[in-house]
Amino acid sequence: MCLAWRVTEGSFCDRVRRGDLVFGGWLATASELAAGALAGSGLDYVGIDLQHGGAGERDLPGLTAAIRLAGAAPLGRVRHAHPADIGRALDLGCDGVIVPNVETAEQARAVVGGCRYPPDGYRSAGGVLAIQDPLCLIMVESPQAMAELAATLSVPGVDGIYVGPRDLSLSLGCALDPRDPVLSAAFERIWAACETAGKPVGVHATDGATARLYRESGCRFITVISDLLAIRRATASELAVASA
Repeated sequence: MCLAWRVTEGSFCDRVRRGDLVFGGWLATASELAAGALAGSGLDYVGIDLQHGGAGERDLPGLTAAIRLAGAAPLGRVRHAHPADIGRALDLGCDGVIVPNVETAEQARAVVGGCRYPPDGYRSAGGVLAIQDPLCLIMVESPQAMAELAATLSVPGVDGIYVGPRDLSLSLGCALDPRDPVLSAAFERIWAACETAGKPVGVHATDGATARLYRESGCRFITVISDLLAIRRATASELAVASA
C-alpha cells in the first residue's frame, strides 16, 4: 500500500506550531452530519473523541472527510498513550492527535515516537489518509503530569500541551471552575511553563465565556463547544421560548 501524503493539509499544523490562535469543537457522537455542522460553523478544528465519545476507528475516514470538506482540520483524542491507538488515528485521516494519560517525559517521548516515521520515530508507514508531519499534543490532567511538564515540553516533537480541566480538577480535589483558587493556580503554572518553553497551550472549554477567559490567559488552542452540548443548549433554549 502506498502512502498518499496530504502535504497541502499542513497549514493548520503550521498555525498551531507557530502559536496562532485557533478555536475548535468537540465531537462526542459518531455522526458525519454533526461533524460537518461543527466544522462548517467557522471553527478551525474539530476534535473527535475516541476516548470517551461514540466514534471508533471504523468511523474515522468518514468523520475526517466530513470535517475537512466543511473547512476545518480533524484531530483525534485517542483512547490511550499507545502507539497502536495513535497510529490508527493518524492513518485514518486525523491531522494530529491529542494524547491522554501521559504522566512523564519518558511517556511523552514514546508518544512522539508513535507519531513520527523513522528516523525521528518508530511509526509504521502505510496510512493512505496520513499526513507527513501531524500534530502531537500531550494532555496534562494530573499533578504528576504537571511536575513533569518542563521535561515533557523539552521533548523534541512535542508540539504543545492540551489541558483537560475536568480530570485535572478531579485529581487536585477541587471544583471544576477556572476561578477556583486551586485550579487557577495549577492553570497559571501550566501557562507559564508553556510560555517559557515557547510552545502553545490548549485547553478544553464547553462554552464561549470560559473559552474567552482561557484566551485572555494566553491559551492559543481552545475548544469552545461539543456537539451534544450544542444540541442540548439550543433545544432547551428554543423550547423555553416556545413554551413561555
